[in-house]
Amino acid sequence: MPKRILVMLTILFLWAGNVSAELLTFAAVRIDGVKRIDLAAVKEVVRVAAGTAVSEAVIDSDLRSIYALGYFRDVEARIEREGEIATLVYRVDERPLVRKIRTEGNKELKSSKLRTEITIRTPGVLRARDLQASEDALRRLYKEEGFYAVEVSNRVEVSDKNEATVFFDITEGKKVTIDHIEFEGNSAYSDRQLRKFIQTKQWWIFSWLTSGGKYNEDMLQNDLMIIRDQYFNVGRVRVDVKQPHIVLSEDRTKMDIFIEIDEGPEYHVGQVDIKGDLLLEKDEMLQELDFVLGEVFSREKMRKNMDKLDSYYSNRGYAYVNVSPFTLIDDEKKEVSLTFDIEQGIQVNIGRINISGNTKTRDKVVRRELTLVEGEIYSSGRLENSRKRINNLGFFSEVNVDSIPRHDDPATMDVDVDVKEQPTGSFSVGFGFSSTDGFIGQGSVSQDNFLGKALQLNLAASIGGDYTNYRIGLLNPYFMDKNLALGFDAYRTDREWDEYSIESTGGKVKLGLPLSYETRLFFVYKLELQDIYDISPYSSWYIREQEGKSTISSLYSSISKNTTDFRPDPSRGYMTEFSVEVAGLGGTEKFVKTIADYRHFFPIKWGIVFTPHARIGYVSGYNGKNVPLNERFFLGGINTIRGFETREVGPREPRNYFAGYDENNDPIYKLSDNDYDYIGGEKMAYANLEVLFPLIKDAQLKGLVFFDIGNAWGEDEDYFSDLRYSVGVGIRWQSPLGPLRLEWGYNLDPYDYEDKSAFDFSIGKFF
Repeated sequence: MPKRILVMLTILFLWAGNVSAELLTFAAVRIDGVKRIDLAAVKEVVRVAAGTAVSEAVIDSDLRSIYALGYFRDVEARIEREGEIATLVYRVDERPLVRKIRTEGNKELKSSKLRTEITIRTPGVLRARDLQASEDALRRLYKEEGFYAVEVSNRVEVSDKNEATVFFDITEGKKVTIDHIEFEGNSAYSDRQLRKFIQTKQWWIFSWLTSGGKYNEDMLQNDLMIIRDQYFNVGRVRVDVKQPHIVLSEDRTKMDIFIEIDEGPEYHVGQVDIKGDLLLEKDEMLQELDFVLGEVFSREKMRKNMDKLDSYYSNRGYAYVNVSPFTLIDDEKKEVSLTFDIEQGIQVNIGRINISGNTKTRDKVVRRELTLVEGEIYSSGRLENSRKRINNLGFFSEVNVDSIPRHDDPATMDVDVDVKEQPTGSFSVGFGFSSTDGFIGQGSVSQDNFLGKALQLNLAASIGGDYTNYRIGLLNPYFMDKNLALGFDAYRTDREWDEYSIESTGGKVKLGLPLSYETRLFFVYKLELQDIYDISPYSSWYIREQEGKSTISSLYSSISKNTTDFRPDPSRGYMTEFSVEVAGLGGTEKFVKTIADYRHFFPIKWGIVFTPHARIGYVSGYNGKNVPLNERFFLGGINTIRGFETREVGPREPRNYFAGYDENNDPIYKLSDNDYDYIGGEKMAYANLEVLFPLIKDAQLKGLVFFDIGNAWGEDEDYFSDLRYSVGVGIRWQSPLGPLRLEWGYNLDPYDYEDKSAFDFSIGKFF
């Protein structure tokens, strides 16, 4: 408290002593000196009232309360008398009003960035604590950016109107980067392993991209706890991670961090026990745990066993279960004995299931994905599984599934499902360019949640110089509100290749039968009319033999399994499918096509996902029929083996060339030695190895590197007899128009007639 307050209190109390040694009474109470501050805010803390007897302690309390408001530099109390009338006056001296804030000396960091850290506001009352807090925040920001030697001070200029301009003077110093992080005393982990555990990183060439290599005191202290926790996972329960020693280089631009570790001895698992509310016999409950007597103790393993017990109980309705581990460390035997104490609590049932946030999607679309129903026993596993299933619909940007205990009935929990809708369709009209089909005029309407009923609608038309396509399709994944998919496609396609043109008109009827949530059977009946025409006279004999009309009547069947975590954009799990198509149920074509496909997703770290994919197929004709040209396997391009032109991997036959006229003046064609037509294969196999990594997470932009291998073969060739290879890079983006792929592949062993690389792009599903 300012000296003036103490002085005025002394004077006041001396005067008061002449009047009354105990209580004081004033005819009025007044507050002087208030100009900008709300007078009511000051009166709010004043306890002395006119006509009420008060002690000196109450006046003292008022002075302290007024000063504690923070608006005033000084506060004093005095008595004004007119005859027998005494008035108590609180006089205040307002702090300056901040009108401007300036930062000077900053070059590396913009003033706009610094202002976000300054706690003083304009206009606002200038407080010493705000000045100090702003200085500390600026120092902290600079140190986070690597300016370890920064100096920050403040100065204030006050005008005649009691308005202040606050200056923060900054001496940035040189940017300090972490040159080395060294450890001493470690043997259980190498220096390299310890560096991987912690968030503090050494500076390297790409630190500007990862924001690593900068010193942050709070982060480093957290890293010490991370190191300690990692040692607990290898039995070093007495580890001592000492405070780091920091050494700056002579030019104060680099920093070395030394961390000394006393690992201590290795401890092993001693006795493991379980007690409390047991759902099974103790021996049976112990069998649920994953511990081996004498193995190296691991706190991570202990936590996993706690989670396992928690899940065991919560999946059986005990939502309030509490699993507490107790450890007993025997330093002589170097053992850690464990006892898990279980309090199961009451068994809980599911009450109401409330769905909110679905402004478009029908309640039943969400509700049928829930694996919990009202009235049954609570299960945390099925609650999480329900959230994943709703998320896998791809209709919502956010999905929250929470269990809410009832205040009046703790044995009942309501479930709140809160979702946030996101666009599930697209509409586009315009022109585009495809690396396969050239310029295309196109229009399309697609909707994965048509009418809010999860109906999948697709209307499309594409018209280009080499390609024309009209298509309409509709699929109901829950036909008649049963777990049964039913739909249809109708299409007409006219495509012009260099060697021939093909026109296809047809339709499909689709039926899907789930065996489980992850496994599904699918059946498709297809009826298609094909016409191969406009064949070039220079085309190979095989293609020329395909000329004419044909009819394909086929039944396609497949069994597939999908265990991925998030189906629109997986990071773990696998997808596999085996399909057989048999043509010959009427029609002119008779063939059997078999394809097996497998794709796995392995999360690595920092959002990086490794994805191996393999596909193998075989097609053959029967009853004396050859395989139709359009049903053969053509590899090459963005969806099979990148780095090669589309449809230009696999068997080929020599083209013809004009060799004059015969005696009847008919043209003569002979086989070329240089020009070939790709005719596709009856066998094919290829694999793709991809590593995807985030570029801009918020924009859902990813990069990838890949390695492709495979080929297509004729009936008389062996599988894997001649493999083609490529590597490359690409970008994938969940754009407003749909998933966008831009990929460049490099042919590792090009033939003389092949380009060394190829660039492809597409808009559509990634797989």
